[in-house]
Parts: sequence; C-alpha cells; structure tokens
Amino acid sequence: MNLIDNICSEFTKRFGNQFILIEAPGRVNLIGEHTDYNDGFVLPAAIDKAIWLALNLNNENRVRLFSVDMNEEYEIELSTSLNKSGKGWPDYILGVVDQLQKHGMETTGFDCVFGGNVPIGAGLSSSAALESGVLYGLAERNGWEISLMKMAQIAQKAENEFVGVQCGIMDQFASLNGKAAHALKLDCRTLDYEAVPLQDPDFKIVLCDTGVRRELAGSEYNIRRQQCEKGVSIIQETHPKVKKLRDVTLKVLKDHKDKMEPVVFDRCLFVIEENNRVLDACEDLEQNDIDAFGEKMFLSHDGLKNKYEVSCKELDVLVDIARDVDGVIGSRMMGGGFGGCTINLVRTGSVESFKDIIQKSYKAETGLDTEVYVTAISDGTRLVDKPKEESFKVLEI
Repeated sequence: MNLIDNICSEFTKRFGNQFILIEAPGRVNLIGEHTDYNDGFVLPAAIDKAIWLALNLNNENRVRLFSVDMNEEYEIELSTSLNKSGKGWPDYILGVVDQLQKHGMETTGFDCVFGGNVPIGAGLSSSAALESGVLYGLAERNGWEISLMKMAQIAQKAENEFVGVQCGIMDQFASLNGKAAHALKLDCRTLDYEAVPLQDPDFKIVLCDTGVRRELAGSEYNIRRQQCEKGVSIIQETHPKVKKLRDVTLKVLKDHKDKMEPVVFDRCLFVIEENNRVLDACEDLEQNDIDAFGEKMFLSHDGLKNKYEVSCKELDVLVDIARDVDGVIGSRMMGGGFGGCTINLVRTGSVESFKDIIQKSYKAETGLDTEVYVTAISDGTRLVDKPKEESFKVLEI
C-alpha cells in the first residue's frame, strides 16, 4: 500500500470514508536565506515532496489527529485557550486553530490523518506544509473565502505565536502559492511576488541531506533575529526611517560599524549582501546566465558559514565536495541552518555521477550516509483526487 492509500485507509478506519484529500508541498529556497524576517527578498519554489492530509469536520467539539509517519494520535477538546500538546507535531495544527480563532473564524471539531515524504528537519519546511495543508482544508470544509496570501500570514503567525519559532513568511507562502516550473521572487515587505521561469532540461535541483537534525524552536534561529534587530536599533539612532535591514545600504552599515559588536555587524552584513544577491540572481535567470546564478549560491553559503554562522561541519563538507564535482553549477546550505540539506544545481548529464561522488565522499569524511533527492518544482497546496476506494477501504470482517 502506498503512502496516500495508507493515509486514506487510516482515516476510513478511524473516522469514516467522508473526507477531502489535500496535497501540501515542501519547498526549496534557491537563494535568499534569513532575509525574509528582515523584510527582504527570497526566491523559493514548491517541490514534489509533500504532505498529504485526509480531513473532514466532525460533529464533536474535538480535534482528532493521527500522524502516519509518527504512528501517533492526539486528541483535544476545542476551547478558546488551546495549550501546547507536549508532543511537538500537533502544535503546528493547534497553532493554526488558535490563529483562526483569533481571526474570528471558529471551526467546529475536525478529524485529520496525514503523512508525507518531506524529510522532517531537513530544511524543506515540513512544518509549513502541515500548517498550510490544515488551513487549506479547513477553509475548504468550512466554506471560508481566504486568499492564499492571507493563509500564508495566518500560518506564519501560528508558528510565531503558538509554536514559538520566529520564522518569516517564506515557507508558508511557497507551500501555498507554488507554481510548477517557476521560482517565486517574493518581496517579504509588500508580499508582492512574481513567477520566474525555471524549467531548463539542462540542469536539475538536487538536495543532499546531512542527516543532522536540529529543531529551530528555542535555538540559534531566534538569536539571529534578535541580533539583526539590535543592528537596526543602532542605525535608527541616526536614520529613524529605517524599519528593517531591508532599508540599510552597505555604506550606512559600515558607517555604524564602530557602534556595533563585531558579531552584530557580521549578521547585518550578511543579510544586506544576501538581499542584494537575490536581486542580482533573479537578473541572472532572466538573462539565462545559470553559471552566474550558481556562483551566487556558493557566495551565499560562504556568508552563511562565516558571517551568519548557521552552518555546520556536515553542511560545509557537502558544499566543499560539490565545488569540485564536474557539472555542479552552484551549491549552498538551505534552511535555518545547523543541519538539514544542501541545495545544488547540477547539469542533467552529471546528476548520477554527482550522487555517487557525494555519497561516497561524504561517508568517507563524516562517517554518515546522505540521502540525495532529485526534485522537480511543483504547484502549491491544493485538493487532489482520492484514490479509488477499493484501494484503501477497510473491509468489515
């Protein structure tokens, strides 16, 4: 039985055969790391790794959940003051319900069974996919008219306020708004975006998983955000119109270097340089200069490693191996940092040799195995057809 059939079968066994099926994709970010919460630009894309959710409203004032991947269930009575589950994974769903209540959209109880093939903790935003899928499904079942952008904002707040991760909006935005064969250039201040064509048969997007996991909640992620805000507060003393690092030029930052701790200066320097890289990288794509784009990916990784200090030995090893492999256009760490995946642009004819070299060399240098995923860019969160009932229904004995 495949994953989707298993999800449908579990829902039928537990709650009946009336439900909708939602596909919520993970995302990659081609370039633009840690710029989103600084009101900058990012260039994400939804991918063909996803979470599938079977969901339906129930006649009870309860939320009943089952994670196929974790083989765990969780149930809670709906109330105006939801508390964290103590398990971790239900909190992303409860956070969405909490935000809906705060936005005046009360849902009745609901049942949800979900599972996916987005590697958890690998920097592909499995949490944002889960939030997006639940929100999309509840809007569909309750008949709410919510724009995809509004959904992204609600899902982001769920993670900020309930889960406790001060993420920007990029992950939820990309999962909900993805467009096949396109990356999305997003202005994280105005939320304006444009689809940038990215479908060239001459190269593939290849992800290499370090196998190293680190949760963002309560980690260095929130510290980096505070350091950026510290830099902005110092600059605001002489430039009161500055709101975020998005508003700061390299010259202005350097003019204030002596007033900042070196670590705060380095954090701000990386963000400003990275933001400029995103804009320049989009021009590279428009001019079909994929080699120039790839060079910016390597520069992005160097900055994340040396100035923002969110890389780790395993990520650096993967990027260093990739630098010397024929056919690699660009490589960098992706996501919040301290583990997860690297994203690589690899010429199509070199993908198989790249996989072989990466896996052997990474094992030799770290003693760890790496999973390698060749991905395709997909559409965003959507309803999908359920498989034929005969493939998943539970037979009564």
